[in-house]
Amino acid sequence: MTSGAAARPRVVLVTGASSGIGRATAHAAAAAHDHLVLVAREESTLVDVEKECLAAGAASTLVVPADLGDDTDVARCVREALGVTGSLDVVVNAGGVVAYGRTEDVPADVFDGVLRTNVTGSVNLARHVVPVLRRQERGTLVLVGSVIGHIAVPEMTPYVVSKWAVRALARQLQVENRDRDDVHVIYAAPGGVDTPIYAQAGNYSGVVGRPPPPVASPEKVARRILRLVDHPRPRAQLGITNNLMRVGFSGLPWLFDVLVGPLFTVAAKDQTTPVAAGSGNVLESVPTGNHLHGDQGNPLVGIGRNLLTVARSRRKR
Repeated sequence: MTSGAAARPRVVLVTGASSGIGRATAHAAAAAHDHLVLVAREESTLVDVEKECLAAGAASTLVVPADLGDDTDVARCVREALGVTGSLDVVVNAGGVVAYGRTEDVPADVFDGVLRTNVTGSVNLARHVVPVLRRQERGTLVLVGSVIGHIAVPEMTPYVVSKWAVRALARQLQVENRDRDDVHVIYAAPGGVDTPIYAQAGNYSGVVGRPPPPVASPEKVARRILRLVDHPRPRAQLGITNNLMRVGFSGLPWLFDVLVGPLFTVAAKDQTTPVAAGSGNVLESVPTGNHLHGDQGNPLVGIGRNLLTVARSRRKR
């Protein structure tokens, strides 16, 4: 980041700051000596992140527990952020939840809960952040999407729908704010990332999800997000195979559809770890699952175990 000892510390608001990409982004902004506004649903983990950010060099920290799906909460959050220095320089929306399962198997409240956080939450944030940036005539809003917002995968319909919507929202905001040269809306799409979101997910598929390879660290994704803030461009793919998947989905849809099911089964699930059906952290925060990393091990080893498990199950039939 350009802020630090030689520049005015920026006010950086990070949603989803309790875990994964959001937590890593907060750490990176703290190391640049910025003011941090840390937002997530649950306060106790945010307090831990606050301590980490202060130790990393943050100019100041402010913990704001808020539910992105609640417009009143988001309005309050933005007001409190403006109270730090009177301005809001960078907002990174990394908050998000996942649910696994066939479309018809995901309960209505869980399906709606994913859309509430990922889509309505993004809209709520834009509703209150964009007017601030326009008044200032400067500032950046980063919407963290996913490669899944460009393709289709089985048994993740709520998340897929939500991330396609986030991508559409980013484009809408970009079009609507072209009249402010120094107001930037950035869409950033990671691929597989080593975060707890897979284990924290609502799950009605029978086994735990996992990030497909190649798997990036949340720290790497955070660094790339903040580089985008320093050198703005409207959209960026943050996974080295993202464009390959996008080309396959759009250019060779028949081949993509044939391959995506089997590949998803062995590369994006852990067939060795059964899980009972449940809503995970979709409807409410689960503080014990909030961590920087997912720690699911080497993805290639995981794929090997999955292949063995699938082969054994077929022999038993």
